[in-house]
Amino acid sequence: MPLPLIVVDRSLPDPLYLQVSSRLEQAVESGLLAPGERLPDEISFAATLGVSRPTMRRAIEELVADGLLTRKRGAGTRVNDIQVRRRVALTSLHDDLTAAGRHPSTRVLSFEPAATDRQASRMLGLPDGEHLVHCERLRLADGTPLAILRNWLPPRFAALTAADLTTHGLYHLLGTRGGRPAVATQRITARAATTAQARLLEIGPGAPLICMQRTAFDAAGSPVEFADNLYRADHYAIDVTVYHR
Repeated sequence: MPLPLIVVDRSLPDPLYLQVSSRLEQAVESGLLAPGERLPDEISFAATLGVSRPTMRRAIEELVADGLLTRKRGAGTRVNDIQVRRRVALTSLHDDLTAAGRHPSTRVLSFEPAATDRQASRMLGLPDGEHLVHCERLRLADGTPLAILRNWLPPRFAALTAADLTTHGLYHLLGTRGGRPAVATQRITARAATTAQARLLEIGPGAPLICMQRTAFDAAGSPVEFADNLYRADHYAIDVTVYHR
């Protein structure tokens, strides 16, 4: 695909690198630059736009930092897949991907129907040593690894199987067993990917991850899930609506 027309205006007060990065961002968001498309090398791209190489480099670095571009040695600079954007709502990632027209798939990394975990038991309000259903899954969107999902469920869901989790979203499965989440407490933080997590998510070790811990309850107030999920920060965003009170 030919590159979209990018024009810099030296009469404007905006720095040239910012003009270039903003126009590239518009091209990505409008679809003129498609996911996976490779940009020209810095030298030729800078010459095409009539700017210096440091200006071009800084413009690209801005977009790499924002997660719109990926730069790899030997592979050049490419447009990232469009971020998965989620509202802060009690929905599952599987359902959100489907609603957004993406194709979710799941790889079950581990499944223990009688696990014990002190933190999970405490978050679920259960005694230490209580047997919990524990599963760890890799969620992919259109074949690209997006998240590592780690969930602990009360023993009432012991009949769940790894095969169930491969073909259905967790919240759908809980709902069919009378445990559809109705309310939850949630904490969102950030952390660096370990070597093992980076390998699963196909990112570099130490790359930023969004961490979301959630404890969910059904309509009767009984706990149904404790989750400690990790998401690629370059492919995932959380949208929040705030109100003046």
